[in-house]
Amino acid sequence: SMSLTIDHSAVKRIENLRTLQGKNALMLRITVDGGGCSGFQYILDLTEQISDKDLTFSGAVVTDDISLPFLEGSVVTFEENLIGSEFKISNPNAK
Repeated sequence: SMSLTIDHSAVKRIENLRTLQGKNALMLRITVDGGGCSGFQYILDLTEQISDKDLTFSGAVVTDDISLPFLEGSVVTFEENLIGSEFKISNPNAK
């Protein structure tokens, strides 16, 4: 089975966004876009739409069965700093 680790910081941020937006089903969708000369890139979206091909992690993050192999072993965190805040994906497979 594929592993994707969702750090507490990311789960907490999703929960905060659900409260702020009044959307209890809000999830962070991670899609991997293959292609381009720089290899694959991530597309991060907030969504309430979940299909039967999707896999959810920690009740906060969702991805599809095509993207998941590219995310194998990754850790998703939410980082805040002076420049701003963002979800980050640490991927051991990334070149």
